[in-house]
Amino acid sequence: MILSFLFASIALAVLASATELFDRNLAYSSPFSNAPHLSHNTWALQARHAAFVKRQLSDTESSEGLTDEHYPTFYGGDFSNSPWIYNGGINFTHSGQRWGPGDPLDDSVLLWTRAVPIGSSLPDQSIPVCVSFKIFNNEKLSGHPIDSGDAFTSYDVDFTLKVEAKNLKPDTRYWFQFADCTNPKTVSPVGTTRTISSPNTAAHLVNGGKPLTFAVFSCSRYQDGYFNAYGVAAHNTSADIFIHLGDYRSHCSAAIGRKTLGRELATIADYRLRLNQYRTDAGLVAAHLKAPWITDDHEVADQSWKAGTADSNDTSVGCSFSPSGACFTDRKLAAVRAYHEWMPIRQVDPDDKLRIWRNFQIGKLLDLTMLDTRQYDRDITDLYYNTGVINSIADTKNRSLMGTNQENWFFNTLSASKERGAVWRIVGQQIVFTQLNESGEFDDAWDGYRANRERILDHLYGEKIDNTIILSGDSHANWVSDLAHPNDTTTYDPTTGKGAIGVEFAGTAVTSTSPFGAGISPAAADKISQQLVQVNVDLQWSEGSYRGFFTLTLNATTATATYYAMQNVSNPNLDAFASASFVVDAGTNKLRRPVAGGQVKAGVLKVQV
Repeated sequence: MILSFLFASIALAVLASATELFDRNLAYSSPFSNAPHLSHNTWALQARHAAFVKRQLSDTESSEGLTDEHYPTFYGGDFSNSPWIYNGGINFTHSGQRWGPGDPLDDSVLLWTRAVPIGSSLPDQSIPVCVSFKIFNNEKLSGHPIDSGDAFTSYDVDFTLKVEAKNLKPDTRYWFQFADCTNPKTVSPVGTTRTISSPNTAAHLVNGGKPLTFAVFSCSRYQDGYFNAYGVAAHNTSADIFIHLGDYRSHCSAAIGRKTLGRELATIADYRLRLNQYRTDAGLVAAHLKAPWITDDHEVADQSWKAGTADSNDTSVGCSFSPSGACFTDRKLAAVRAYHEWMPIRQVDPDDKLRIWRNFQIGKLLDLTMLDTRQYDRDITDLYYNTGVINSIADTKNRSLMGTNQENWFFNTLSASKERGAVWRIVGQQIVFTQLNESGEFDDAWDGYRANRERILDHLYGEKIDNTIILSGDSHANWVSDLAHPNDTTTYDPTTGKGAIGVEFAGTAVTSTSPFGAGISPAAADKISQQLVQVNVDLQWSEGSYRGFFTLTLNATTATATYYAMQNVSNPNLDAFASASFVVDAGTNKLRRPVAGGQVKAGVLKVQV
C-alpha cells in the first residue's frame, strides 16, 4: 500500500511536470488574462500525449495497478532517446529565420521562436516538440545563463513557442538562443534583446545615460516589395526598441510583385500562413534578431471596426454575403489567436473585447502608451461604400474611435504620467491624428472621429500636460505636425508653433503603396504635398513618394525624429537615406524652428511654400 502510494505520488508529480512544459509556452494560453476559455487546455494536451504513450507501450500497468504515463523528465531530463518527445530533428529557420523578443519590462522579456519538425517521418499530433532556451548577459553565451528552461510546442499552436525570460536586471542588454531538447547541437542563431528601465529611474540615467532610440514602422505588404526598411533599421541605426503601428502583415492577396500564399484571410490557417510567409523576408528576420518589439493592432482585415470590416460584417441576416467567407466575429477571433501565437506580445488584463492597449513606464524619461484605434469598441468607419455617411457623421459628439473604457484609461494614463514626473508622453497608435483636410472627405482616420480628437486635445490643454508626442502609421505617407485644435489660428501660430500642445510624427509604409498613387515619383508627390501643407494649418511637412520608417531618439531635454527613405523596394537591399530630421525641445510642445532646420531631402516643408 505504501509502495502504491509512493508510485502514485511520483506519477502525479511527473504529470504536473509535463503539463508545466506545455504551460511554459505562452502560445497555449489565452490572449486575454481574464478569458481563460480562449486558452488551449494543456491538461487535455497532456492526456492526449499520455494516451499515445499508452498505445506505444506493451506493458503499461504494474502489479500494483499503476498506469505508467511517464515522461522523459522522470529520468532526469534526458530527452535524446525518448519515443514520446519528437526527436527527429527541428528547424528554427524553415524558409527564413524566425525568432525574436518582445514586450520588454524592467525584469523580464518575451522570447519567441518557431520549431518545425523535419524529416521523412513527421510526429503524430499527440507528440510535442521540446525546445530549450537560455539567456545570457554576454554575446559569447559564456558562464551560467541568467534564465533557462524547456517548453513544449505542437501543431495546436502552429509549432510556435513564446516563453518569458525572468530574473533580469533593468536597462540591460541580453543574448539568447533556442535549442532542440533532444539534440542540443541543433540551435537557433543568437538573438539580442534588452530590458527597460525601472519606473523610478531618473530620466538622465535611463539607458545608462545614453539617448534611447525607437525605430517606428507600419504597413508592410508582401506583394508590394521587400521589407528593406526593417533591414536598414536593424543594420544601419542604433535603435534600442522596435515599435510597429499596425498592418504588420496585409490581410489581402494580389497578383503583383512578390506573390503571397493563400487567399484573403478569414480562418486561422489563413492568418498563420500569411504570418509564416512574412517572416521569411530577410529584412524582417534581421529586425527581429536585433531588438525587442512592441506591437499593436490585431490586424483582422481591411478597414476594421468593432463589428466588422470592409467585407465582413456581422448582421441579423447572417454573413453569407461576405466575400471573405466568414463572419467578422469568427474572423476576428482567428486573427487574434494567430497573432498571439506568432507575435511576442503579452497578455493584457482585458474585458471580453480583446484589449491590447497598454502602457510602458520607461524610467522617468517617458511613458510609452500603446492604443488600439482599430478593434476596441471603434464606431463604424469608412467601408468604401459608405463614405458619404461617414463624412456626414464625423462631427457627432458621441462618436468614438476608442470606446469609453479606453478613452478614460488614456486620459488617466496621460495625467498619471505627468504626476509621476515622466518627461515625455509617447503615444503609439495606428492612424493619422492631425487634420488632413483637402477633399472634404475624412475617411479612415481621426478626421472621421473629430469629437473624440477634440476631447483628447481638450484634456492635454486643460490638464496642462506637456511633452506629448503622437506616433502614427496607416496612411502610407509621411506627415509631421504641431498638435493644436484644427484650423485654430487664434491661439496657435503655425509659423512659430506658439500655442501648440504637442507634436505628431506620422510615418510612411514599409512597402504598402502611397495614397498619392502607386509608384508616384518624388516630383509628382511633392506637388500634392505642397497643396496639403498649404491648406492644413498644423501640418509642417508632407512626403508621399518614398517607402521607409523613422526613428525617435529621446533624452531628458530633446526628442529627435529622423525619417529614412528607401531608394528601392523591388529587391532586397540597404540603400536608403535620411530624408528629414525634426527636433522637439522638452517643455516647448512644438517642433523646433526652423522646422527640420529649414531643409529636407524629400517632401515639402510649410516654410518652403
